[in-house]
Amino acid sequence: MSEASEARILDRGYRRYEGPRRGVPGAMRSVVLAGIQRALGLKRTFGAKIFPALAVMIAFIPAIVFVGLAIFIPEDVRNQGILPGYGEYYAFIVSAIILFAAFVAPELLCTDRRTGMIGLYLASPLTRDTYLVSKGIAILLVLSVVTLGPPLLMLVAFTLIGLGPDGPVAYLSLFGRMVVAAVAVSGLHTALSLAISSITDRKGVAAAAFILAVLVTNAAADTLILEADASPYLSLMDLGGLPFELVTRIYGEPVESAQAAELGTMPVLAAYLGWTLACLALVRWRYQKLQVSR
Repeated sequence: MSEASEARILDRGYRRYEGPRRGVPGAMRSVVLAGIQRALGLKRTFGAKIFPALAVMIAFIPAIVFVGLAIFIPEDVRNQGILPGYGEYYAFIVSAIILFAAFVAPELLCTDRRTGMIGLYLASPLTRDTYLVSKGIAILLVLSVVTLGPPLLMLVAFTLIGLGPDGPVAYLSLFGRMVVAAVAVSGLHTALSLAISSITDRKGVAAAAFILAVLVTNAAADTLILEADASPYLSLMDLGGLPFELVTRIYGEPVESAQAAELGTMPVLAAYLGWTLACLALVRWRYQKLQVSR
């Protein structure tokens, strides 16, 4: 008898998994981590890293420039208001934030539906709601790189050269405002990009629609208020400018626009929450109706 004929099956059957079972929280953490890595191009080809790297670079360059100015220009020149406030800084990076937001959500949501990966996700302990929450957290954290990172860099650098807040209480207060402001900027952009990405599975279409929505609402609000002498409350329909208007009030900085100055903080906050919740409701409704093959 040959050696091949003496082969025997020594074990067979199902062997249960003996490793740790992390349940829904573990599955959500995995989706968040995978989403962050995909959005930033980590563990992907070089081409996938170019756009995220450029967006982050554009967001940080003004902060680096202002820190350099603070170090080298005389104190009397600094006191003339040449350096922007932390809230005013967003005016220098609004394009980077909008472009980054237009890229991230379609990359995470549209890709899953187009490739069928969402079926594998929902075959895990995740539900549609926990899947969306995980994706939203991933997008929010990625956007925080450009919404929180640059102001935080300025705060640390200014503190090291003696231009920071006076005392730990003032420092913590300013840091808290930074976090809230970053969440405010990221929140509405995340909700809007999620809503648009839930309508189409084409990344390019979703990104273009997001940018178009921001630009059109901004142009429409400005035209109606400035040219048609409409109510300044129409500025609350400006999806691109509304988060930054809220940021100005979070930092307590003076409102530059005469139209925006007529608005109270509560209407701005109410409009912000209304738009954000409406976008999130649309996302949930779309995904509850989505047919998924597992």
